[in-house]
Amino acid sequence: MTPATGFGKVAVLLGGRSAEREISLMSGNAVLKALRAKGVDAHPFDPAERDLFDLRREGFARCFIALHGRGGEDGTVQGALEVLRMPYTGSGVLGSAVAMDKWRTKMIWLANGLPTPRYRILAADDDWNAIAQELALPLIVKPANEGSTLGLTKVTSATQLPAAYHVADAPLPLIRIEAPQGNYDYQNKYFTDDTKYHCPSGLPSEKEVALQALALKAFRVVGCLGWGRVDLMLNRQGRAFLLEVNTVPGMTDHSLVPKAARAVGMSYEDLCLRILEAAHVG
Repeated sequence: MTPATGFGKVAVLLGGRSAEREISLMSGNAVLKALRAKGVDAHPFDPAERDLFDLRREGFARCFIALHGRGGEDGTVQGALEVLRMPYTGSGVLGSAVAMDKWRTKMIWLANGLPTPRYRILAADDDWNAIAQELALPLIVKPANEGSTLGLTKVTSATQLPAAYHVADAPLPLIRIEAPQGNYDYQNKYFTDDTKYHCPSGLPSEKEVALQALALKAFRVVGCLGWGRVDLMLNRQGRAFLLEVNTVPGMTDHSLVPKAARAVGMSYEDLCLRILEAAHVG
């Protein structure tokens, strides 16, 4: 592994302007603390308050992207860093952009024979009763281009679909999960201790190996690089369905990637160094 002094001056990109700013600040500050604890010359850098050209002007050598959602996870900041020839962590422009778009991610998975739940792209004038009959209740409605379960609604009747659509459509600036009432929403994800996480998952070893292989293929066919998180679910028969790819997963004390790393003996600080070491351009 690269020694801490070998990374040069590192910018931890955090905050940003997306609806997930609060979580990004939590993730970024945790990463910043971890890198500094390992001796890395790391500094906070909020693109909502700073010009990205300052990265070059101030002598930064690479970036650790801890931005979530639009502008940070969709290829936008990755493209800007490519122009600056500034090495950065995680997926590149294409992989980030595709993974942020859940509809196109599903199309790529289906084209590659990978399992994912049936879905519909909703429009305001849709026949809600027909959709409920086609897909079968309960349903999850969420925006195609948001993360952190923002705008997510669990629907148990066709009459709830119009309201759920408007929530999802509103413009906004391998761990096994047991969530309260089966609803892993924004609050349960980040701010409550009621959600149960099992790592190791408790699944048979051959099943876990198969799911790891499926997740890795799902990650690669979308064009993702470096690090990330693939979400999937198992139905009652044990069949796996891919849900989405997160190219900049949360790094808070409630986040899943640090929990998985701990399960294999990797500290949070070492995890951050591993991610930073894989920073790239192009």
